[in-house]
Amino acid sequence: MNSVRAVRTIFLLPLVFLFFAALDGAYAYTFSVLYTFQGGKDGAGPYGHLVRDNAGNLYGATFDGGGGCQSEFDYGCGTAYKLAPDGTETVLRAFGTKLRGDGHFPSSGLVEDKAGNFHGTTDFGGGKKGCGGVGCGTVFILGPDGTERVLHHFTGADGRSPTGLAQDSAGNLYGTSYSEGNDGCGGEGCGLVFKVAPDGTDTTLYVFQGGSDGANPDAPLIRDKAGNLYGTTELGGGGNVGQCDEQPPLGCGTVFKLTTDGTETVLYAFSGGSDGGYPSARLAMDSAGNLYGAAGGGAFGYGVVFKLTPAGVETVLYSFKGGSDGAYAGPVGFLDGSASLYGTSDGGGTGCGGGGCGTVFRLAADGTKTILHVFTGGADGAVPESALIADKAGNIYGTADVGGGPGCSEGCGVVFKLTP
Repeated sequence: MNSVRAVRTIFLLPLVFLFFAALDGAYAYTFSVLYTFQGGKDGAGPYGHLVRDNAGNLYGATFDGGGGCQSEFDYGCGTAYKLAPDGTETVLRAFGTKLRGDGHFPSSGLVEDKAGNFHGTTDFGGGKKGCGGVGCGTVFILGPDGTERVLHHFTGADGRSPTGLAQDSAGNLYGTSYSEGNDGCGGEGCGLVFKVAPDGTDTTLYVFQGGSDGANPDAPLIRDKAGNLYGTTELGGGGNVGQCDEQPPLGCGTVFKLTTDGTETVLYAFSGGSDGGYPSARLAMDSAGNLYGAAGGGAFGYGVVFKLTPAGVETVLYSFKGGSDGAYAGPVGFLDGSASLYGTSDGGGTGCGGGGCGTVFRLAADGTKTILHVFTGGADGAVPESALIADKAGNIYGTADVGGGPGCSEGCGVVFKLTP
């Protein structure tokens, strides 16, 4: 089992420029770095998405750093942090400081409840039972003062390495596990959807079988007003099996709907062609119930942004070419009250050995794409993968996984802001 999250190999540029402006005058943004992680107790690798409170503080998690688990890992087992508007960072929690009992390696960001507590997941830890003795991950609750309580320890049979959370009004938490749940998908299990109640009671809502129903969900879920859950599976669906995977009958991935009683409906099965494949990013939904997301593949092989109607009709809104326009988009969402989508690509642009360091983009309803920032791999960071958020003034916030400074081999990552 890999204990450290895999990161695409890049070549970073010298530390230059803290501020950049987009070239398109209609949507010009000024880019600034709010915080650069050093890889020590402050954390490293801010893969998870941010949340923002009414006072303008940002909250997130880093996959590495923090100082815990130093006997096993170079940087630590991750942190939960608070970032004030002036850029002052406070580490709320350093994971791996309780002999793995609190879990380690949080990779999916935090979810805030009405009381100001934060909920999240860790990929591993939580106890020595299961998953090679390192623990199969946790769901945790974190108070504003950093007090942590583990709500659920995964054992393997009920899932492992949970991915992100969605929360309902009653405080129940919903998430996915990429593997486990059964003996399919090469013996590692095809993954599942789980529910954790406020008292920590865990319920498996659905176990993927690896056929037409999908396999290996690798993205957080979203909910509609009726409480239905929506997500993606990276494999399965049965489409174009030979192209997508060597182990039939998996396929190229799906978009699915799951009702509150655990009934699954596959809304779309990807073919791995121009429609895309291997979706692994969180979906977004508009007021009409249309779903939006990103997947790999596509006409040029560098990924797509797609729209899916409630009837299951897919439209590719944009196919990335892998050059200056970007490559391999992450989660997309609506930030400005219009029909435009905002997102990041973790490749493309310029720099980083020719493969590009990633971009921030805006995609209009007619498919017109505007690049808001091109990462250089220097002080501005590289490889942005998490969802973007915005405040009422239209400022956009996000994270870049690596870059920003000389630490952590490729830089330890940054939190950034785009000001219109």
